[in-house]
Amino acid sequence: MGFLGFLLLGLIAGAIAKLLIPGRQGGGLLITMLLGVVGAILGGWIGGLIFGGGLQEFFSVRTWLLAVGGSVVILLIYGAIVGRKSRT
Repeated sequence: MGFLGFLLLGLIAGAIAKLLIPGRQGGGLLITMLLGVVGAILGGWIGGLIFGGGLQEFFSVRTWLLAVGGSVVILLIYGAIVGRKSRT
């Protein structure tokens, strides 16, 4: 998968993760893309450790599930950090 494909995967995975997490999450398109790309990297790494294979092809269901799962984890961590800062 090329660099632009990975960015597109991250953007879409980040947007799907934002839809899955209840409540309002801050950040615009750039934050969503960054969280999605980091989440896709995390999901691919965890998938490689657990299943023996990470992110494969752009249109693979496994790739999308790993990317969205990683994005959800990153979004929860981001929400905990930013939510804590805004309350103080």
